[in-house]
Amino acid sequence: MKVLANDGVSQSGIDALEAAGYEVITTTVAQEQLQNYINENNIDVLLVRSATKVRKDIIDNCPSLKIIGRGGVGMDNIDVEYARSKGLHVINTPAASSHSVAELVFGHFYGLARFLHNSNRDMPLEGDTKFKALKKNYAKGTELKGKTLGVIGFGRIGQATAKVAIGAGMKVVAFDPFIEKVDLELEFFDGQKVNFQIETISKEEVLKQADFLTLHVPAQKDYVIDEKEFNQMKDGVIIANAARGGVVNEVELVKAMESGKVARAALDVFEKEPTPEIQLLMNPALSLTPHTGAATNEAQDRIGVELAEQIISILN
Repeated sequence: MKVLANDGVSQSGIDALEAAGYEVITTTVAQEQLQNYINENNIDVLLVRSATKVRKDIIDNCPSLKIIGRGGVGMDNIDVEYARSKGLHVINTPAASSHSVAELVFGHFYGLARFLHNSNRDMPLEGDTKFKALKKNYAKGTELKGKTLGVIGFGRIGQATAKVAIGAGMKVVAFDPFIEKVDLELEFFDGQKVNFQIETISKEEVLKQADFLTLHVPAQKDYVIDEKEFNQMKDGVIIANAARGGVVNEVELVKAMESGKVARAALDVFEKEPTPEIQLLMNPALSLTPHTGAATNEAQDRIGVELAEQIISILN
């Protein structure tokens, strides 16, 4: 059987599939050529990440397909229910990248709290001539310890982010319309484990309490954070969106930063991805990454192996 990993897959995933007798193809096929390629090569399994879209045209016109796999969590680039209604298996790896995303969020938070995103730009340009001025400019950092992290969306990634926050000495408050309470277990290097129970509260209360705010929700029709939500936040809040482009109204975010309601913000995802608005790219109050939340070697290894295990289980 043939597996097309159109957006790539880790070597560990390839090794597991090949050991089970599968042929793995890692050619990246353009979206408009994908249907023909699948049919001409009798592809049984199509693996994608966020770049390739699997819509009704591919589902209807590629009879050899048995499985569509998404290396990651969100499957908004796949017509999941339609595919399943046609008898295809649709799989993903919801747990594999949770900690990677959580660490990226905190990389942004620590950087924003101490202005690293700006000082790393300014020091190479002016560090030799304006050292004292730069020192003064970036002398009003803040610590995360003792602050409150608000988490909007308390699934696997939200919970992983909460664990990092607790380890950093933060208080965690969370909102999720489908979860009432969560038992978090923190494991330490020496085998000790500590358990925390977090009961979710209203979205409005999270927004009111949060010094730092992170979003971990799927793509949806309306903005999760819009003008109304910005108005409910503390002045000077720091925000991170490593969930999906379109859950934060970027126009209102810029306004909120200009007014001081939002001190600084981090974006790993964008409404107009892969061509973000220039106003975002050039904004000094933003710390930016190009949708790399799950892009660690460890996460990609876990994703590849988990996909391989699911494929082998289904087809064997």
